[in-house]
Amino acid sequence: MKIKIIFFLLPLFIFAQNDQKTLNKNILKNISVDYILHFPDNYKKEKHDWPLIVFLHGSGERGNDLSKLSIHGPLKYVENGNKLDAVILAPQCPEKQVWDIDVLTTLIKEVVLKHRINFTRVYLTGLSMGGYGTWELAIEHPEMFAAVAPICGRINYTFIENASKLKDKPIWVFHGAKDVVVPITNSEKMVKALKNAGGNPKFTIFPEAGHNSWSKPYSDPEFYAWLLSQEQELIKKH
Repeated sequence: MKIKIIFFLLPLFIFAQNDQKTLNKNILKNISVDYILHFPDNYKKEKHDWPLIVFLHGSGERGNDLSKLSIHGPLKYVENGNKLDAVILAPQCPEKQVWDIDVLTTLIKEVVLKHRINFTRVYLTGLSMGGYGTWELAIEHPEMFAAVAPICGRINYTFIENASKLKDKPIWVFHGAKDVVVPITNSEKMVKALKNAGGNPKFTIFPEAGHNSWSKPYSDPEFYAWLLSQEQELIKKH
């Protein structure tokens, strides 16, 4: 298996701590994905393992322009001058496609193995199309993530049927009550399914928000504090 890494040279003042790369890897199928890997300022100085936040963007940020990945989400948060003691992985979905679980799984594993990542503190979050991808990836690979935070994500009945896979996972769901793109009933049904399975998800509804319900959580230090406080319980005990 070979991996071809390509560096994209963008303005230093925008991505001073970011690696912008492409992963090409042959497994059962050829995988290719562009992504940004953002490192904290003191990543090189402090030789410990770091938490990893995986961010899945929405449909509007698809394509081959990596600057779109900082329009919303954790990258926007740190580029606005806020500090996060975590590595941020932001892949980009190609134009007219949806998130591919095999691609995401392979990329996350590559990043965890090749960088100083604490594999008990890997977090998954995404908005809209990325919220759907967050549910799908978390259900497919619950063992990979210490916490999950889907925002205004559409669901399907397969997610509801498999909600028990996430019943012990720290989950924080966000949705705008006035969302007409992805109605709030999507999150309501998933939260209900999780509770019926024995889970205890957090569910925040923004009464006046439409589809842009990601603005508040992704700009809130308390959201990141909650996310980074979670750790894989099973691994931790050993």
